[in-house]
Amino acid sequence: MDIKRESHSKRTLRRRIVYAALAVGLCSLGFFGVSRLKPASPTVERSTVWIDTVRRGTMLRQVRGMGTLVAEGIWWIPAPTDARVQRILVQPGTQVSAETVLMELSNPELEQESVEAEWQLKAAIAELRYLKVRLQSERLDRQAALATIEADNTQAQLRAEADQTLNTRGVGTALDSKMTKARATELAERFTIEKERLGIQAESIQAQLAVQQSRIEQLRALAALKRGRVESLRVRAGIDGVLQQLPVQVGQHLIVGTTLAKVAQQGNLKAELKIAETQAKDIQIGQDVSIDTRNGVIAGHVTRIDPAVQGGTVMVDVALEGEMPKGARPDLSVDGTIELERLQNVLYIGRPTQGQADNTIGLFRLDRDNSGAARVPVRLGRSSVSTIEIVDGLREGDRVVLSDMSAWDGSERIQFK
Repeated sequence: MDIKRESHSKRTLRRRIVYAALAVGLCSLGFFGVSRLKPASPTVERSTVWIDTVRRGTMLRQVRGMGTLVAEGIWWIPAPTDARVQRILVQPGTQVSAETVLMELSNPELEQESVEAEWQLKAAIAELRYLKVRLQSERLDRQAALATIEADNTQAQLRAEADQTLNTRGVGTALDSKMTKARATELAERFTIEKERLGIQAESIQAQLAVQQSRIEQLRALAALKRGRVESLRVRAGIDGVLQQLPVQVGQHLIVGTTLAKVAQQGNLKAELKIAETQAKDIQIGQDVSIDTRNGVIAGHVTRIDPAVQGGTVMVDVALEGEMPKGARPDLSVDGTIELERLQNVLYIGRPTQGQADNTIGLFRLDRDNSGAARVPVRLGRSSVSTIEIVDGLREGDRVVLSDMSAWDGSERIQFK
């Protein structure tokens, strides 16, 4: 029996279909395998990252803040009265003494009042002199009258004694004796009264002089006050120091109390630091501080902590110790570092860019061969200016990357080149 044989074209087509199916299967297997592969680790230039080693030992906790030097002795000079600025004699930045005249003010009305007060005082003094002369003259007149009465009294006493003697001998009359005796008695009483009036007059003189003297003292005090107010128009520094501010101009009209100038004592300075409120909770009175003036470092200690928070910062006052470096002056910008405490036998590293105290972050720990690094969770503890405590996740001697690695947040490993 004859068997029908397939044509050559059909065999070729079948073979192609089989080959295509095999190719599709192989491709599917390849894609599946590739999809199961992990992505390649990104490569990082090692010289561009900051690497530090975990250390064990004493960690110094510090906080840092910026601030300024402030004079502890500051003298604000107010306008003593309504006036106009006539002349400015000293400019800010000048070293001044307490008697240095900073400016001259003018107030014609005040000057006129001072002149009138002086003339009133002079008139009262002249009136006192006249009163003394007049009262002394009156006293002399009364003393003369008293002397006359005393003489008359003496003569009357002698005449009464003579008339009584004559009457006893029968030469004179009894009436003459009684009349002369009555006259002598009258003059004696007048003499006594005049002596008392002379004594009262002396007290009256003292009282009148005291009244006038009191008026003179009152006018003298008023004149001195007016004179002092005129003198205050020559504005003086008041203390030895540096003139810092002079916020007025020539010709400016001032009202009483307007600030004319600010004078600060040059040598008696303190530092005022602004510390972030999140870092100020551990600051205490008496802690040591280093103040960097960019021309030298001054030691100091905390003397006051402002209880209020302003703009997210706490103001801390620092008393400075030792000699001031050159260029130290009020309002100079400084950096301050406050020593909080010393932590003994703790693990610590340099402070990571994104690391905050009492927080858990991911850090890239270097492999043993330093060819790459793997991300590990690290629990941080207390922090300082440039270091931070390691609570868990790292061991002494581990090397980690402290730079900002946020660009590789999706990677668990990196490779160095």
